[in-house]
Amino acid sequence: MLDQLRQIAIFAKTVDHGSFRSAAKALHLSPSVVSHHVAQLEEKLGTALLYRSTRKLSLTSDGERLLASAHDMIAAAEAGLQSITNQSDQPTGELRITAPAVMAQSRLIDQIAAFAKEFPKVHLTIDFSDQRREVINDGIDLAIRMGWLSDGALKARKLYDVERKLVATKACLTQYPAPKRPTELESWNWLDLTPAPKKIEFESATQEAELLKPDYRISVNDAHALYRLALAGTGLAILPEFLVQSDLKSGALQPVLPDWSVKPVGVYAVWPPNAPKEGLTKRFVNFLGLAEKQ
Repeated sequence: MLDQLRQIAIFAKTVDHGSFRSAAKALHLSPSVVSHHVAQLEEKLGTALLYRSTRKLSLTSDGERLLASAHDMIAAAEAGLQSITNQSDQPTGELRITAPAVMAQSRLIDQIAAFAKEFPKVHLTIDFSDQRREVINDGIDLAIRMGWLSDGALKARKLYDVERKLVATKACLTQYPAPKRPTELESWNWLDLTPAPKKIEFESATQEAELLKPDYRISVNDAHALYRLALAGTGLAILPEFLVQSDLKSGALQPVLPDWSVKPVGVYAVWPPNAPKEGLTKRFVNFLGLAEKQ
């Protein structure tokens, strides 16, 4: 029975991670060992749980039924272990976090530092990168996303909004007549951050709304590159306020149409659906939420 429980847990991890290789990496086993345990479980039950192809795994109807029970079993075990861990003064373990590279210059850093000081026995591994990591396939405990969510299979919680500013250099602005409305900017040189939406929503101080779809001159997939290109005077850019505050104060960048605002973007915490309710991931999410209210 104990062997079978272990095999059920390995089966659930294989499905959650989408492949034997990814599950093996998360479980610190070889892919062949993971595959062997799942095959043994199928043999004992006398049914196929997974259909295997060269590219992906898919669940059979029996596999779907077992997976629900397997998740309940794992959650109960993790809750029991966590209840024992919580008896100590300090939680322990490892928390793997990914966030956009530009967030390294935001208040997120201060929040991570505060968490690290309060929970010194938790080891944090943080990947600041503009290469979007897959939460489940890459074995990530928590992802910070800025912008628009697309994966409804994950748990998510909105933390706060990031204000954005439309900016350009003074030299760039002098190339055109002074604009009065966003629609007058359509023919200007624009810088684009992919994969952000191409349409831009503006709202005036009197709550007028305009939708603009510029013809972008340069597209980049890195917010820091976008920022540097804007500083170099190559065009208009929409950037997080925290990234350009000092440049606006110094005059290195100028606000464009200051009486109009660009719709802010949300910052979200995203994590796997089977993360334990009292685990480190949820503790960190709650910590970020409380920090925003202070």
